[in-house]
Amino acid sequence: MLDENVPQAVADMLNSHAHEVQFIRDYIPPGGVDPLVATVSEELEAILVSFDGDFEKIAPRVPHGQRARFRRLSRIWLCCGEPQAADRMEKALDLIESEYMIAQAKPDTRMHIWIAKGFIKTHR
Repeated sequence: MLDENVPQAVADMLNSHAHEVQFIRDYIPPGGVDPLVATVSEELEAILVSFDGDFEKIAPRVPHGQRARFRRLSRIWLCCGEPQAADRMEKALDLIESEYMIAQAKPDTRMHIWIAKGFIKTHR
C-alpha cells in the first residue's frame, strides 16, 4: 500500500518485480489522517510504504499502551529523498522479501523496515 506521498516510480519498480501495488488514494480521500491510513493498510493486510515518520509513533514495532492498536501493520519507512526512493527500494528488495518471509514464519508477522540514504534498518 503506497501512501499518498510515495512517487509513481516506486510503484513502477515494485510492479516490474511482480509485486502487487495498491494506492491509499484508491481507498480514502487525499489528506486522510494517519490512523485511517494505518487502519486501511492493516485491514487489507498490506505493507504500508510511506515517507511519513509519524507512523513510528502510532504503530511502533514495540507498542506502549494505546499504541498497541495496529498490531498487524507492516511498514516500510522511506527515510530517503523522494527522487532516490525507487532506486533505494530496488537495492533493498532482496532484503525486504527475505524479511517478509521471516516475519510470515513467526506468530507476530509484522515487518518494519527503514530505508534511508545511507542505511537500511529492520526491526524484528
